[in-house]
Amino acid sequence: MATIKPFRGIRPPKEFVEQVESRPYDVLDSEEARAEAGDNEKSLYHIIKPEIDFPVGTSEYDPRVYEKAAENFQKFQDKGWLVQDKDEHYYIYAQTMNGKTQYGLVVGAYVDDYMQGRIKKHELTRRDKEEDRMKHVRVNNANIEPVFFAYPDNQVLDKLIMRYAATEPEYDFIAPIDGFRHQFWVISDAEDMKTITEEFAKMPSLYIADGHHRSAAAALVGAEKQKQNPNHTGKEEYNYFMAVCFQASQLTILDYNRVVKDLNGMSSEEFLAALQVNFIVEDKGTEIYKPTKLHEFSLYLDQHWYSLTAKEGTFDNNDAIGVLDVDISSRLILDEILGIKDLRSDKRIDFVGGLRGLGELKRRVDSGEMRMALALYPVSMQQIMNIADSGKIMPPKATWFEPKLRSGLVIHKLV
Repeated sequence: MATIKPFRGIRPPKEFVEQVESRPYDVLDSEEARAEAGDNEKSLYHIIKPEIDFPVGTSEYDPRVYEKAAENFQKFQDKGWLVQDKDEHYYIYAQTMNGKTQYGLVVGAYVDDYMQGRIKKHELTRRDKEEDRMKHVRVNNANIEPVFFAYPDNQVLDKLIMRYAATEPEYDFIAPIDGFRHQFWVISDAEDMKTITEEFAKMPSLYIADGHHRSAAAALVGAEKQKQNPNHTGKEEYNYFMAVCFQASQLTILDYNRVVKDLNGMSSEEFLAALQVNFIVEDKGTEIYKPTKLHEFSLYLDQHWYSLTAKEGTFDNNDAIGVLDVDISSRLILDEILGIKDLRSDKRIDFVGGLRGLGELKRRVDSGEMRMALALYPVSMQQIMNIADSGKIMPPKATWFEPKLRSGLVIHKLV
């Protein structure tokens, strides 16, 4: 049973939304944030990347930076760039990429659901990254940025959302850089809010799609506040954190590809011969070749594209992890042949999100920066849910969700 609630969102007035909204904190570095914010004092980067208000080179982990985040958050409210709704609402957030629209419900997700495993994860988190986001939540006493959840398809919710989608949105803009459309509606009807709460209560689980560190940080701060409050009742706002929940079938997961600096001392011929032990190798010529199905990979080497099809017996269809292409390629190519044991730390490998296209793989190899590239067929949302349900963890660098949620459309205060 998934417990959610509406909340009094803090949002920019309609005329300010395009100046306030931003990309998420973790998809760009400090200098990119500094450049994107420019002279726009209303940019949310002043709250989520507040190191941009300090001299270049200031660490984003400097205690003064966290304090500046809280100072700027208060400033935005004092100046009316962010205003809290008078009543509790659910919200609808729609994103359109390449003609396809996905609709998310913005809700208060229950801290205890995360702590008890009803909000399921599929990635490992790093304590240092959790602690960074926990400091940010603590100092602001708010979830400034949402996390990204998936839920099993639900016809009742779909029908409700489509009814709102046929009306004029509160916000409607094309974001710079990514060029995707973002729309936002406020749900204020009491019966509609009741329906949403009840439909989520029928779901055994919710699934973290993207934002594992933000989810962990938000839940852990909520749990801290429970322990620190001697008069805790369970009804306090800190018992919830902000999530945008999408129907699983609507989500787009792109390929997450690999580029490698060397062939572990082998010639191209020796490498291709080694691949033939576990893969059917076909030369596809010089035109970019994209994998068309599970267990097929594209290799770019010496200005040629090859298809690699995993042979029977190299994967286990009954193993939620062993059947994944990221696991097959990690075991049989990166580890066994190239000697790359740890994808998180090995400096010989890098990763390229599918939004950049296979042309980016070709470019990095042709430039001489990398020796070869490996393109994977995307993981499916069903595979992610199966792994989360089994309690297992995805291999590193397995999923790339797109489009990313924009930050600054709504904020959740913990009081």
